[in-house]
Amino acid sequence: MIHKLVQVKDAMTTDNYQFADGMMTVAEGIKLAKEYNVNALIINKRHPQDEYGLVMLADIAKEVLAKDRSPERVNLYEIMAKPILSVDPNMDVRYCARLFERFSIHLAPVVADNEIIGMVDYINMVFSQVE
Repeated sequence: MIHKLVQVKDAMTTDNYQFADGMMTVAEGIKLAKEYNVNALIINKRHPQDEYGLVMLADIAKEVLAKDRSPERVNLYEIMAKPILSVDPNMDVRYCARLFERFSIHLAPVVADNEIIGMVDYINMVFSQVE
């Protein structure tokens, strides 16, 4: 049986995240996520040698709402994950799924030429397996 090669670029999406500034408040981040109907905010680099950050809506629920912190007084940089694991667009989705399992993550940015070009998650990896 020959396995059909499905690469991360075949499974990634480009519409489930939005870029944001780390100095934005969580309240501003929520508005941005709601406006673009996304559940992930990629925190921009501050300079070329910096790394991207990531804030999921689940992070806001866990780190702000559950801890009774004010969304207007907490900045995104305070709750972001940084640095974040990223994957190459040419990676086989089988290896991407193994990477996710190993590091207990469920989505990651897809990076080409040091720029984020999309996002991949378990759901889209599974959906990419059928034509």
